[in-house]
Amino acid sequence: MAVNLLLGLQWGDEGKGKIVDVLTSNYDIIARFQGGPNAGHTLIFDGRKHVLHTIPSGIFHEKAVNLVGNGVVIDPVIFRKELDNLAPYNLDFKSKLLISRKAHLILPTHRLLDAASETSKGKAKIGSTLKGIGPTYMDKTGRNGMRVGDLELDNWKEIYQNLTNKHLKMLEFFDVEIQFDLYELETEFFNAIKVLKELTFIDSEEYLSNAIKAKKTILAEGAQGSLLDVDFGTYPFVTSSTTTAAGACTGLGVAPNKIGDVFGIFKAYTTRVGSGPFPTELFDEDGKQMAKIGNEFGATTGRPRRCGWLDLVALKYAVEINGVTQLMMMKGDVLSGFKTLKACTSYTYKGKEITHFPYNIEEHNVTPNYTEFKGWKEDLTSMSSAETLPKELKEYINFIEDFVEVPVKIVSVGPDRKQTIMR
Repeated sequence: MAVNLLLGLQWGDEGKGKIVDVLTSNYDIIARFQGGPNAGHTLIFDGRKHVLHTIPSGIFHEKAVNLVGNGVVIDPVIFRKELDNLAPYNLDFKSKLLISRKAHLILPTHRLLDAASETSKGKAKIGSTLKGIGPTYMDKTGRNGMRVGDLELDNWKEIYQNLTNKHLKMLEFFDVEIQFDLYELETEFFNAIKVLKELTFIDSEEYLSNAIKAKKTILAEGAQGSLLDVDFGTYPFVTSSTTTAAGACTGLGVAPNKIGDVFGIFKAYTTRVGSGPFPTELFDEDGKQMAKIGNEFGATTGRPRRCGWLDLVALKYAVEINGVTQLMMMKGDVLSGFKTLKACTSYTYKGKEITHFPYNIEEHNVTPNYTEFKGWKEDLTSMSSAETLPKELKEYINFIEDFVEVPVKIVSVGPDRKQTIMR
């Protein structure tokens, strides 16, 4: 049985959590393969809103096993808070939530290093979520990191202390003042470790290999978005992990020939949180209307999202590097009421028109060229079938499909799991 992937194709916040929740009934295992608590996957059902940061989005389904893979970085403190928030639902975490021993841990001093590094950059800051993600991945690649499996060793506190001492020396090199109480941070951390150790740790690559042989259905859940990939995103304004399809192989221990469908999630427009280039960004009333109607605020940081027209050049790039087989369009309902819609179909790059995603998309190098579409007035939120969608929306979707050469199989018309139209 192949492993299917679900990925964001823009700068994150595409609505991956909702779609995982919608699809989970078709799968035995939901597996997160990269990122950490910088992710914010929002689920809405039965009139309640749930935001998950590290725990996979299939946790509310009775039969699904949820796996946190080796490519994920875990903050025990935030993880414990997630578990506390889920306590009223009486979920069986011991059997429903599994954690790879090879996943790396975010220490309190990782967060301090993140804050010091971002502060020291001044106006050149990259928009970090300040969750300690970058420093943790740096320790991972620098072969200094602390992993979940270390907690089963007798000397795990010695491993913790050695890494913490190293971080404290590193903080001295930053020419900024960071106020902190290490004793308070460590007390919270060690209490959270006790909770984490009550969960089930596994060798996830062996677990998934056996699951594939047993013909279990598996969905790998990505975090952030493809344009934030450390290699293929808008570097340096990116995250510290591989957010593209390749990350599922390294973040779970799954061989490339075991990958099946790749589901790509995108918004009907484009948003971005934090710093970095954004060719189709709007600074007018249209942009304000998108932000207001779409409630565009980060699920993790609360920061307002920048809004702009759909960038099809960037979308096609993400489709190609991920090998996307099916598309899922989110927030089409937000565009109801716009008289005219626009989609970027080429760039003017250093004076020359191009249709591919170039090395640098800073505004002094790139100008977007648009194709215009007639908008629609109908409220989509109560629609339940593809046949009832407005003609103008169907034409918009058809154009997207023709441009990126991949079918749009799902259209989301609202935040609730019921507001999902299959095509």
